[in-house]
Amino acid sequence: MDFDHLCETLRRLALAAGEAIMEIYEAPDLGVTLKADASPVTAADLAADRIISEGLRAAFPDVPLVTEEQADTHTALAGDFLIVDPLDGTKEFVQRRGDFTVNIAFVRDGIPVRGVVYAPAQGRMFYTNAVGDSVEEDGTRDPTRVGVSLPIRVSEPDNRALRVVASKSHRDAATDAYIARYEVADFRSAGSSLKFCLVASGEADLYPRLGRTMEWDTAAGHAVLLGAGGRVVRFDTHAPLGYGKPGYENPFFIAHAPGVALKHP
Repeated sequence: MDFDHLCETLRRLALAAGEAIMEIYEAPDLGVTLKADASPVTAADLAADRIISEGLRAAFPDVPLVTEEQADTHTALAGDFLIVDPLDGTKEFVQRRGDFTVNIAFVRDGIPVRGVVYAPAQGRMFYTNAVGDSVEEDGTRDPTRVGVSLPIRVSEPDNRALRVVASKSHRDAATDAYIARYEVADFRSAGSSLKFCLVASGEADLYPRLGRTMEWDTAAGHAVLLGAGGRVVRFDTHAPLGYGKPGYENPFFIAHAPGVALKHP
């Protein structure tokens, strides 16, 4: 894999998808329908998916692609593959809350080694560069010109006063009970894969997820966190979270800065 070409392509497609998403976000009708599992899908999900999937297939025709919105791509894979959630945080999008993201990642041997997370309504873009280090780019939205990119790094947490981030739309009693086992100095809610990026940028120390997620929800944020020195582990065993699982469903997990003293279930 040519990682320079890969990272340039992921960034460019994320920006293009974000532009399409924002055109629909700012329109009166979001084009909301329901999938078979009763979860919402919008015209923006489908437009972004078309842009990203066509772009990836043209740039990397020999690399398998898994994307949330195309069920025929959800077959078991091994080795290298690309994985996409064209609009993560559809509920936030529908409620016009702004913290939704475009997620594109490249997985090698079960590990998301490169990825981009773009929050177009917030103007925040996080990605791994060609050598695998994570950066946050400024508000530049020019696909032909990279803006100022600042390296990001996880925090060195004080376990007597952790900063915790959790889901905005999927909080439950089990998550609250687990968070209560820590000394918490600050708590914030966020939607979509931005939670990984807040840990990656040192704005939070701990993100536990005790709820259903799919690999396309997490791969890009996971890659960004790894590139910033962070970790994502299974909730039950604290073993690294892997990718390419049958059905692409994740177990519960914890994303964290390495200095956090994790509590066992």
